[in-house]
Amino acid sequence: MRPSTFVAGLAAVAAPAFAQNASICDKYTTALLKENTGANQLTLLTLLVNTVVIGNYTKPNMNAVPGILAKGTYNGTEVNLLPYFNGGLASSNRGGSSGVSINFLDDGGAVPLTMNMPSNGTSSNQYKLMTHLYQYFGALLGCSATGFPSYAGFGSQAAVHRFMDLSAAEVGYFIQQVALAATSFGVTADDVAVVGKALNTIFNVRCAPPTTVIPAQGAQLQSICQDETCLLAPMATCAAYPATMKPAKSNSTMAGSTASSNSTMGGSAAPTSSKPASYSGAAAKVGAGAAGLLAAAVLAL
Repeated sequence: MRPSTFVAGLAAVAAPAFAQNASICDKYTTALLKENTGANQLTLLTLLVNTVVIGNYTKPNMNAVPGILAKGTYNGTEVNLLPYFNGGLASSNRGGSSGVSINFLDDGGAVPLTMNMPSNGTSSNQYKLMTHLYQYFGALLGCSATGFPSYAGFGSQAAVHRFMDLSAAEVGYFIQQVALAATSFGVTADDVAVVGKALNTIFNVRCAPPTTVIPAQGAQLQSICQDETCLLAPMATCAAYPATMKPAKSNSTMAGSTASSNSTMGGSAAPTSSKPASYSGAAAKVGAGAAGLLAAAVLAL
């Protein structure tokens, strides 16, 4: 079922994928988990987002996914996003005039993610980050079945990412990992390209005008690609954006403790058999040939 309030900015570029009376979330929840319920949609988003973060950990899968916490390269530029997550950089916006260091891997690191959970507990930075990612990507993909949680985070992603001052390579690498994770579960190249185009149009530009992503939150400033390497958005409104700054290295011991206690967070997690009992790999049939088309899909992002 296509939600009537689906994101206007996404819908404009996603029309081909939603020409049939089903969202991407509906389509692949049914393919992977048989019944299109709110609980199964949340399981789908958990599988997808956890794979984006730590890389492949479920079987079957159709291609390798390093994950956003692994070092990599994008268009020849080296990328390392881990310090934004483990407290290594003072890059989180908590309302002050500069960023602060927060360890978002403070509740089990990769281990609970390999068991299809956001974290070990429910009161940590890691729990808040991961559950917000499930909710946010669920909204983008059209998860609307009864019981799927609404996004409970901050509306403006430009404000959230203000003190990261992300480059085009960093944002591009993140979006690439989303594409790889999706195709690993059998999402077709056409659907991946549609979602990738939406992510690039809304977030991977500089100074985009206010855009509605979560309908209940209205139009917000959403550009997270903010340094000089980022493409300027059409109808750019740079004056509306707050000044950004490169994050300083943190003096906190968080980064060191995270590296020692959660060593798998720096790369792909080890395979595990802890996947939902109902996960059948049926999406591999839906996406037959998707892995072979992956290069074309990523180039379309």
